[in-house]
Amino acid sequence: MTPNQTVAFHTLGCKLNFSETSTIARQLADAGFARVDLSARPDVVVINTCSVTENANRKCREVVRRAMRVNPESYVAVIGCYAQLKPAEIADIPGVDVVLGANEKFDLPGYLGDLEKKESGEYFTREIKETKDFVPGFSIGDRTRSFLKVQDGCNYFCAFCTIPLARGRSRSATIEETLVEARKLAESHVREVVLTGVNIGDFGTPNGETFLDLCKELDQLEGIDRFRISSIEPNLLSDEIIDFVASSKRFAPHFHIPLQSGSDAILKRMRRRYLTDLYASRIAHIKRVMPHAAIGVDVIVGFPGETDQEFNTTLAFLTDLDVTYFHVFTYSERPNTTAVRMDGVVPVEVRQARNKQLRLLSSKKRYAFYQSQLEQSRTVLFEAQQDEGWMHGFTDNYVKVRTPYDAGLVNQLVSCSLTKIVPDGMMDVQLGERL
Repeated sequence: MTPNQTVAFHTLGCKLNFSETSTIARQLADAGFARVDLSARPDVVVINTCSVTENANRKCREVVRRAMRVNPESYVAVIGCYAQLKPAEIADIPGVDVVLGANEKFDLPGYLGDLEKKESGEYFTREIKETKDFVPGFSIGDRTRSFLKVQDGCNYFCAFCTIPLARGRSRSATIEETLVEARKLAESHVREVVLTGVNIGDFGTPNGETFLDLCKELDQLEGIDRFRISSIEPNLLSDEIIDFVASSKRFAPHFHIPLQSGSDAILKRMRRRYLTDLYASRIAHIKRVMPHAAIGVDVIVGFPGETDQEFNTTLAFLTDLDVTYFHVFTYSERPNTTAVRMDGVVPVEVRQARNKQLRLLSSKKRYAFYQSQLEQSRTVLFEAQQDEGWMHGFTDNYVKVRTPYDAGLVNQLVSCSLTKIVPDGMMDVQLGERL
């Protein structure tokens, strides 16, 4: 490597990918690379990929093409879930030099070599069953909040999902090892930490440590003001976890709980580990102990065999459910999954129409939740980005707010009164005491 070489990153997909990108960026910084934007004609471009939808795969190709337009001499490395699943396919994309699988991506500096462009890409992957190590990580520097990786992999093998094939079996560090990473964040003056992973409720170690045990220890950690739990499976979100969040010092009253379908018949075909009665009971318990809590829902439309009646069952279930917003996914055929071999393919135009119906319902749900928060006082963490004279932040219960830009508010926790609902899913606030 020659002095002053530069690297740019582009991350696709989930919060876990952002965490791992930051970890790999720190490795490259230690190896002497300076991080720059893609527009700065970097010597190396690292693309961290997702495999959840076909759209994510298409985006990977788009980023490669963009990197080649900016600097045809950039050395392009592709890592992440798509890289593990389709290494040869990615290596054939014009401009790609090296593709690294789930094991190899954390050894990226060792694969960069002389950075000479290849006539054709190389790939280095092992069988996913050989991926057994847990590599800790966290994001820092590019966002007000940090994503702390506490778990990786998944043992569930849902019918539609490629993640176990891309990331391997569930695994995590010990609580003490996780606390070591959290303390690094505390020293960096990060105010909010989001706990992330593939299936974080499955956090656990051979000595019997659980996700609830981890949360209790983090709640005692000085130096971080707010923890937020990212997506957690409903069968792993116990009443004990909910009650803990309700009484905790630092955990935000905000849950994101995958549902995927409101039809029990479809949940069984998906090989999910719960039915709608359990899901509804979790929501009811959250609202009983934390009426102000925000609850997000993942839902998939157009799963093979989904009839009009089954979709309407989902629609009715979500209409009656006291939740805040949905992330709606249009089912996408993924190779090597059980679902791709199922009968009853739903036409794409039907999938899209169902997606639109649920997104409209989601907007109504969010607006109703914001109405319930009018004139309430909540703590807001303000972010650095400026948008046409405005700055934004989030309350502890995940209401997005805006206020005229003031550099002195960046990364500050402020007690705010929520005064008005404005377009684009936000609220105006009246600023109060800084905390």
